[in-house]
Amino acid sequence: MTSQEIREKFLDFFKKRGHTVRPSSSLIPDDPSVLFTTAGMQQFKPYFTGEADPMRDFGSLNTVSIQKSMRTSDIDEVGDESHLTFFEMLGHFSFGDYFKKETIKWTYELLTEVFNIESGRISATVFAGDEKIPFDSESYEAWSKFLPSDHIRKGPRKDNIWGPAGAEGPCGAANEVYVDDLEVATLVFMEYFCAKDQSLTLLPQKGVDVGWGFERLVMLVQKKKNIFETDLFEPTINAIKISEKYDNIRVKRIIADHIRAAAFLISDGVLPSNKEQGYVLRRLMRRIIFYGANIGEVIKIIVENENYAHYKLDADAIIAVLSEEKEKFSKTLEHGLKELEKQNAINAKIAFDLYQTYGLPYEIIKEVGGEKAAKLKREDFDKEFARHQEISKAGQEKKFGGHGLILDTGELKAGSEEELQKVTRLHTATHLLQAALREVLGKDVKQMGSDITPERARFDFSFGRKLTSEELKKIESLVNKMIEKNLNVKMKEMDYEEAVKSGALSFFKHKYPKKVKVYSIGVGDNLISRELCGGPHVAKTGEIGKFSIIKEEAVASGVRRVRAVIK
Repeated sequence: MTSQEIREKFLDFFKKRGHTVRPSSSLIPDDPSVLFTTAGMQQFKPYFTGEADPMRDFGSLNTVSIQKSMRTSDIDEVGDESHLTFFEMLGHFSFGDYFKKETIKWTYELLTEVFNIESGRISATVFAGDEKIPFDSESYEAWSKFLPSDHIRKGPRKDNIWGPAGAEGPCGAANEVYVDDLEVATLVFMEYFCAKDQSLTLLPQKGVDVGWGFERLVMLVQKKKNIFETDLFEPTINAIKISEKYDNIRVKRIIADHIRAAAFLISDGVLPSNKEQGYVLRRLMRRIIFYGANIGEVIKIIVENENYAHYKLDADAIIAVLSEEKEKFSKTLEHGLKELEKQNAINAKIAFDLYQTYGLPYEIIKEVGGEKAAKLKREDFDKEFARHQEISKAGQEKKFGGHGLILDTGELKAGSEEELQKVTRLHTATHLLQAALREVLGKDVKQMGSDITPERARFDFSFGRKLTSEELKKIESLVNKMIEKNLNVKMKEMDYEEAVKSGALSFFKHKYPKKVKVYSIGVGDNLISRELCGGPHVAKTGEIGKFSIIKEEAVASGVRRVRAVIK
């Protein structure tokens, strides 16, 4: 059974049982409190809490999906037989329909009848009970119809209760399902609402959230020893070529994982940077580059793999981003490795200095450092990184009078008053550019990132194809007409919710505070732009100068980039 057949059989199984098939959501979640989508249930949170209506949106109380997911908590274990950063979750969900008995019955049928797993290899754990939530007798009895008692274990709260740690939200008992000693699925039964004080009340409707580890299931069905021998990874592993110094199976597995993760992140609009999702992507990419992998060839193997065809990955765009990062990193890599060699012992401060000066990620420092880096720990490195960010932020605010020029939407770089004036003009111009792009290309266009220096503005936006020369001329002309009108640029502070209701555009990667600044260009019928932004901006658009687009290109699947200058 190929992994593509496993996907289809899973979806068909639940489709026949009243579930609506839903596509995977982006790896970049709508929830700004988390960096990545880590599970299939994230896109369905409002339906579990009753804030959204599944019948209205899906025509059913039940859904099924295959969700692309990303976690970095296991990044140090990648290279063994089972850990990954990017993975897929098979999931089925119920918002007030079926509950424990049906879920357990279907789980057993799916394993034994669809995927041909012998019954004797299956076991499950159920919640043993404590002073807050009683023993999950309903799950125990349901499993007893299919498994002998010695295959049903009672587990503690830490393993068999799912819920928000120290926060409020739905929670309940969970079953863990194993084949041999490998956990393949978690069945979560949301029955309670956990308040901030951790007190529990019954939910008005019960919910089911089931997640299956796709790669692990494929390994079992295909009877492989590890996930890297499955058809999800084998073509990639076989195609990888690296420098002789690092040519071993562990490194090939790291590259296979990291290059797949990078491809999917880039396809969802993430670009390498020193912040948030972009920082994770940069770490993955630089590790691939360090090992000297044949990036272009491997990306094409991944894109051509039928298991990922439905995600419509763009090989050229992915390779372009990786090649640009390779060009940047290669210039300093050799110097960084020489400096690393000079060190007698590497602590968190030295490691961070190597990262800051030469771009060497923690993973490379730890690996190449060997005994010198034996006492180096990731949590210490991360603390040093966070400390430096605070110092840098404070320095920027002092330097630029509190404007906070380093924004989550990108970086505005200026080293003098003259440069500050130039980036301020360019930054305001990007607001006009977004307005023009939306007018010419449609209101679905969204900002995906920006980077502004005194020399030029770089603006990334969502769009699925190359722009025509006529479209580019029209966009450039529109921006210059807005500049010529010498429109007022006004800022107003307001509550975030009020700002969104007013129609102000926001940048999806940014975590906004409760109180935000909204910049409007023009008024009334002449309102050109309204965006949530930290500044700085000119007072009138006439101060910007003449705007020129110098280049338009692809940077990821569904993401285009415009480079522009002003005179």
